Amino acid sequence: PKPQRLTSLRSSEKARTPVVTVSSPAKSNVIKGFLISDDNNPETIKDTNQSSRSASPTVVDKTNPDAIAQKVKISEDVLNISKRNIAKAEEHFKEDRGSCKEQLHMVVTGHVDAGKSTLMGHLLFKLGHVSSKTMHKYEQESKKLGKQSFIYAWILDETGEERSRGITMDVGQSKFETKNKIVTLLDAPGHKDFIPNMITGAAQADVALLVVDSTRGEFETGFESGGQTREHALLVRSLGVNQLCVVINKLDTVDWSEERFLEISVKMGTFLKQAGFKEKDVTFVPCSGLTGENLIERSSCEKLLKWYKGPTLLEVIDKFKCPERPVSKPLRVSVNDIYKGTGSGFCVSGRVESGMVQVGDKVLVQPQNELALIKVPLLLAITIDELPSQKAFAGDYISLTLANFDQQNIAIGYILSDPAFPTAVSSKFESRVVVFNTSVPITRGYPVVLHMQSLSEQAVISKLVAQLNKSTGDIVKQRPRCLLKNSSAMVIIETSKPVCIELYRDMKELGRFMLRVSGVTIAAGVITKIM
Repeated sequence: PKPQRLTSLRSSEKARTPVVTVSSPAKSNVIKGFLISDDNNPETIKDTNQSSRSASPTVVDKTNPDAIAQKVKISEDVLNISKRNIAKAEEHFKEDRGSCKEQLHMVVTGHVDAGKSTLMGHLLFKLGHVSSKTMHKYEQESKKLGKQSFIYAWILDETGEERSRGITMDVGQSKFETKNKIVTLLDAPGHKDFIPNMITGAAQADVALLVVDSTRGEFETGFESGGQTREHALLVRSLGVNQLCVVINKLDTVDWSEERFLEISVKMGTFLKQAGFKEKDVTFVPCSGLTGENLIERSSCEKLLKWYKGPTLLEVIDKFKCPERPVSKPLRVSVNDIYKGTGSGFCVSGRVESGMVQVGDKVLVQPQNELALIKVPLLLAITIDELPSQKAFAGDYISLTLANFDQQNIAIGYILSDPAFPTAVSSKFESRVVVFNTSVPITRGYPVVLHMQSLSEQAVISKLVAQLNKSTGDIVKQRPRCLLKNSSAMVIIETSKPVCIELYRDMKELGRFMLRVSGVTIAAGVITKIM
């Protein structure tokens, strides 16, 4: 039976004594704001006069391991085991994964009705992941609903509501193999009402496919008329994805026109460069999700063969580079879902952002700062892609069975941390942001919704510290009155409740965020100081 989802309640925020802080603007050389175009450039995340989290007087009780150990009564044995696990994590990773294919997480994004689910469903069918019997069943059922063109989309859109409405609402997940990689496929919703779900999917991804509809008028709707093509590209880049394949889909509807392919490629290429993607990291592939042309084998279509000599979609996916996994860093697992297990316990699922976890470990549930035990397996304790495992490493999407813990004290967006090296918990931080497209100037006190991994939290931009030159990162103006679209700035953000965060320079996955207002993404940023 499918696990039953549970709703978790967050505890109310404890009253805290206000502390007056003085913020020093960054003086480092920053290219393009916080430089979403180069995550590895240390200059983009360096802040002058910056103290460590444990040295900050306002967060010491929540981030100092000794203070937390005293509060939670973490024994020396637990702390020592955690430290030993970190020291041996790289060794365990090589033993477990050294001879395996590389694991790649890929999100599929794009405007609603661009054909994402049909494209990837057909790819899975061609790779043999769906039987002919199942496809025959889908064909008969789709005919009854008058939705024959959705036959391949149903492979990923599994719920009745998704099938009847003809749109993806949640993140569908599948798995397939290429010559060199094991790929976890994340099919994200394209409709603007489900952008938060898309963010959750994209936050788990290493690389992305951006699917565009080449039909005349449809590409323009998705790209130029307030569609989701632009926003999805900005979102995946802001979430750290730097390798992108633009799938120019439905090219059969324009008779495999080279002119149309080049027109879309030029428009998208110019925009993606402005969004921070490097030209060498972006590939354009023509195909048809419905007919299956150029998905896993060279097209037999003469009209396409006349001008296209490039790779198939599967070949592009196989050539993506896998990022280095931070297995030697302290454990961080972002909680994406909570559901009832098969026994008396309950399960949480999420992505291992860093470190290693194994059956029998104790983890710190934050921001609650309470210990939980990963159940020793009489029952299953850890699953990776629904397969049992004794260990999991950074980059894995896992389900954990927790014991000795009240399920009401954990919620989506929480973090499971290493007890010896907990993450910071705070409701106030300084950050460097890039403003995208906002119809209203951003002023002090501007209310927003902060999105980070699976976390969604009400917040306020409480102070505009400085406006920055978008090209050089130099301070243009101290304490500006407002921020306009396409600007870059240092700001202070306060959340309605304490949240788990990290400095971007320490852990990029928990150090980057997005700000949304009324269903529109208005800015993205990185955390430079925890207050």
